[in-house]
Amino acid sequence: MKRIIHMSDLHVGYEELGDRFRAIVRNLKFEKGDKPEDYVIVITGDLVDDANQLRYDEVKTGLDSLKEFGFINILVVPGNHDYGSGSKADKRFVQMFKFAFFGKEIQYPKLDVIPDADGDIAFIGLDSMAEELHWHDRLFGEGELGQRQLSDLKKMLYQEDTKNCRFRVIYLHHHPFDPYPLHQLKDSFDLQKVLEGAIKDGISIEAMLYGHNHLGKIHNGQ
Repeated sequence: MKRIIHMSDLHVGYEELGDRFRAIVRNLKFEKGDKPEDYVIVITGDLVDDANQLRYDEVKTGLDSLKEFGFINILVVPGNHDYGSGSKADKRFVQMFKFAFFGKEIQYPKLDVIPDADGDIAFIGLDSMAEELHWHDRLFGEGELGQRQLSDLKKMLYQEDTKNCRFRVIYLHHHPFDPYPLHQLKDSFDLQKVLEGAIKDGISIEAMLYGHNHLGKIHNGQ
């Protein structure tokens, strides 16, 4: 059965965190005989501390190294630092980020159905910076999914290929429920309604992965 390695807020480019990321990459090349193809690596944003091509390339080099080693499933979504400085977003980094990590223009929500012997797993990635790129709301560390993305998420959850999976995992950068002034997901209540509606209709959500507030594993199991 597939296992998830969840990372968030790498902030490569800040002080010694580039060295720490490279140490993580080295340590993931297991010495225990584990099969890397049995894992899914999910990185929920803030891969870099200050958006620029050099830092994107630095992270991409590490992720490519993991893929060459056998970690074939590596999923990423952007955080507020990936689209700017962290407190100021800039839409010019959106395409740069996507081409750096996907090699092409993609759209969120992003669905990856990953085969597993015990039943496929649907991973749905959300861009919680999607609506934080306008002049009036691109400051601070807040996030917003927007109605288009929420509508597409609802449709995606009801698709046959998603419903037929054994498990569903949703991942994004901003903390989805707890309000946190100037760092919150502004449309978290709308996201909650989409998820609650799906759950009531028998479409389970097995896990939500997120980061942003640097709270570690404090919300595990809630």
